[in-house]
Amino acid sequence: MATDLYDLTVPAFIRGLRSLSAILDKGAAYAAEKGIDPLTLTQARLIEDMAPLTAQVQYASNSAKGAMIRIGALDPAPMPDTEQSFAELQERIARTIAFLQSVPRERIDGREDAEVILKTPGGDFPFTGRSHALGFALPNFYFHVTTAYALLRQAGVPLGKLDYLGGI
Repeated sequence: MATDLYDLTVPAFIRGLRSLSAILDKGAAYAAEKGIDPLTLTQARLIEDMAPLTAQVQYASNSAKGAMIRIGALDPAPMPDTEQSFAELQERIARTIAFLQSVPRERIDGREDAEVILKTPGGDFPFTGRSHALGFALPNFYFHVTTAYALLRQAGVPLGKLDYLGGI
């Protein structure tokens, strides 16, 4: 029995975003407890040439919603990348989850072999729905969720593997 593309993507994105939300909650609580300016955490970078925590959350959001827009041939759902605070990042995550929950299953299932084009400033990258979801969108999404986790963990926020996994 085949697995539907919707089942491989939307629930995984939502679970990852909920985990990311919980990780950010712990980051905000840690900043408050330790008297750290929250912007110190939201602007943290692993290394100078890497994007900060705010961008990691934005990129995870963009990866999830962008995949569904491309695979499902849906209308764009723009979200300006302007968030700076933990509260603004949480709002971004909530809007992304709401968008994902609004994606009609029938716009994703059956599009496994449909042409999907990822347009970037560096050029266009052709995929099928399946290869885009499994070979690009999900790995890219998890890269940014993992990086957000690592940034807060490096800053001393008490996070563990189950925080990343979102519980079992």
